[in-house]
Amino acid sequence: MLEVRHVHAGYGRFAVLRDISFDVAQGKFLGIVGRNGVGKTTLLKTIAGALKPTQGSVRLTGQELVGLDASQSARRGISLVLDRKGIFASLSVKENLLLAQRLGASRKQQWTLDAVLDMFPRLAERLGAPGGGLSGGEQQMLAIARALLTQPSLLLLDEPTEGLAPLIVANLVSLMQKLGQSGLTAIVVDQRLETVLDTCRDVLVMSRGEIAARCTCEELRHDTDLMREHLGI
Repeated sequence: MLEVRHVHAGYGRFAVLRDISFDVAQGKFLGIVGRNGVGKTTLLKTIAGALKPTQGSVRLTGQELVGLDASQSARRGISLVLDRKGIFASLSVKENLLLAQRLGASRKQQWTLDAVLDMFPRLAERLGAPGGGLSGGEQQMLAIARALLTQPSLLLLDEPTEGLAPLIVANLVSLMQKLGQSGLTAIVVDQRLETVLDTCRDVLVMSRGEIAARCTCEELRHDTDLMREHLGI
């Protein structure tokens, strides 16, 4: 599904990513973990076209994405959810969802409005509420639901559980597990390690803008040396 090869990227003269290469298979959830500032969000932005790499290749189902802007990458099937950002605060939940549905109208319809509301029953209860009036957890659900309605080939989730209460985190993790069983392909970045370990099969461990290791989540759970060195756990 996704092939990233020898990607270098950064901001101006400040290099963040150095020689990043990895694959994501169709229908799999890949986690990315690491300390703050190692380049996890920068990597997602580079894949999504929001940041242009200085070197390297990013291919989605064989098609090169480098050189496309974020809107063009979105039309190719990449949807990036950046910590509840992008919600229209003055629009109702239903209006936010219908707008996303229109954006995905030209793509193969895997996710319908009814299917999304079945997945996120709390949103079904709040259809008339303004996006800006939702709780943090509800806004995160709305951001993910909107992304699904664009019919993504690849979903990129950046810190989906950041700043949320433990009960809301548990609900979101359960929803993400259901998404993982639906055949969706996704990359999950979260500072909360358990979110990644509970929703993904494989994980990249990043350190100083590079990939320090790739392993299964089960292997990472038992590799105390790796977690201590790169995650501070």
